[in-house]
Amino acid sequence: MCLVHSSPPFNAPAARRLRAALGMAPGHVAYGLRAQYGLLVAPETVMAWERGEASPSQAELTALAGVLWCAPGELLAEPVTLREHRLARGISPEDLARRVGLEPGSYRRMEDTGRWKGNERQSAALATLLQLTLPQFVAATGKQEELAELLRNAVTTRWQAYLKPLTKLLPVPKGHLEWVLEQLYDDYQSRMVATLSWGSGGEAGNGGAGRDFLADIVGHFWALARGAE
Repeated sequence: MCLVHSSPPFNAPAARRLRAALGMAPGHVAYGLRAQYGLLVAPETVMAWERGEASPSQAELTALAGVLWCAPGELLAEPVTLREHRLARGISPEDLARRVGLEPGSYRRMEDTGRWKGNERQSAALATLLQLTLPQFVAATGKQEELAELLRNAVTTRWQAYLKPLTKLLPVPKGHLEWVLEQLYDDYQSRMVATLSWGSGGEAGNGGAGRDFLADIVGHFWALARGAE
């Protein structure tokens, strides 16, 4: 599924607040966009942006940040996709591709589809460059379902068999990930044993406890990963 967005997630209240702090009217902003960046934007459009009725394009957002003397990220809501995180950091696609070791065309395709295909080194460089937390990295690279499936398999079979694929998926030191996986496996197995020992519901109870834990397997993983930092 394509995750292309025509506009970044614009933070209308922030734009209005920044303009007011500079003592500017919407007409002043429109003039600055035209005089400094050659963009023909009417004052009414600036007002529509600030009311949340419309959003600036990527080029307009970058220019607006210049007029309002702020970083592009200050005009964005919480970023989710790769494109949104890149815009928040004010980095061009070409610069990002160069700094993580990718061809610009390859990176653009990954950004357009929302599916990251970089190797371990490139993933680590991406996370560092965009200052992504692990949950943000997984969401931005479209790896949520893959992570959940690997974790479910790890706790229900042998977690050691899933260490390598998870290391490839996440920019996390192997030793750190190994500890988290072992703790996650032990947590799941101890819950299963405790459920069986209660003698309430037999296999049905066991299945229910397992489903509850596995349904939030990624949440349990993040909790352990944060605790190990």
